[in-house]
Amino acid sequence: MGRTLLRRILFQVAVYLGILLFLMLALRRRDPVWSYLGQRATQAEVEALRTAMGLDRPFLEQYVEFAGQLLRFELPQESWTQPGLTVGDVIASSIGPTLAISLPALVLSTLLSLLVGALAAWHRGRVLDRGLMLLAVLGMSVSFVVFVLFGQYWGGYLLARSLGTELFAVQGYEPGLGPWFHYCLLPVLISVVVAMGADSRFYRAVLAEERQRGYVLAARARGLRPGRILGAHVLPNAMLAVSTRVLISLPLVFLGSLLVETVFNIPGLGRALHQAVVSNDFPLTQGLVAVFAALFLLSVVVTDVLHVWLDPRLRS
Repeated sequence: MGRTLLRRILFQVAVYLGILLFLMLALRRRDPVWSYLGQRATQAEVEALRTAMGLDRPFLEQYVEFAGQLLRFELPQESWTQPGLTVGDVIASSIGPTLAISLPALVLSTLLSLLVGALAAWHRGRVLDRGLMLLAVLGMSVSFVVFVLFGQYWGGYLLARSLGTELFAVQGYEPGLGPWFHYCLLPVLISVVVAMGADSRFYRAVLAEERQRGYVLAARARGLRPGRILGAHVLPNAMLAVSTRVLISLPLVFLGSLLVETVFNIPGLGRALHQAVVSNDFPLTQGLVAVFAALFLLSVVVTDVLHVWLDPRLRS
């Protein structure tokens, strides 16, 4: 088991080093200093910024230094568009708002999708199953932007007009549990609705397949109630697929927050990446993309560990 996990972890480390190589080459395809300063910049200004960023050094030296900084969780380069703040400072200050949206959205969407998938799987082929899957397909067919615009219009205008007070804020963010309901509940609900379409169909397929297993037929023959069969037998045996879906979805939730954070003006990682790309903030873009890639590969490693732990057949 240990050797298997070690091989998989080393493979993901090699993949990450390859991603860093591609990232750094892609960002340097055009001179990032010229892109940021513009055509009116003098040669002296360009050379000064290039030297300050270390972009005049050999590429291999830059690559080794950047990889070492990531390994030490240290990104000391100063953001070009946020003077006085390093890339590490921006990322550290953006993690909280992103987690305030992403984690509740992931938990709620997983629980509700499991419930919908279980109901649809247990009533497979019946009216309830067809109705729930129709709603899931409709939810998958509507653009994320439509959900965001409708949510803002309903939550920020119509509901406030009918109640006489603003229940949901359509922009802004404040830390704390009290302000969370005002600023973050609407983005979380939108993220949950968007995710439930695909997740419900996935869990329905997994649970419907488990329902056809021999142990379920044997449990029925013993006279066990359907609810007990589902809770005590079907769901535990489906946890491998469920955990894989959740962990693989985690980085996608962070990336999906890019649109929500930008529209709702929430100072999270997604909005920081959008602003960095738009403003040609080279060090911040490089650091944020590297962090997102690390999150994705970390989820893959954790998924491998859970697979080995939950499935003894993989312990070889």
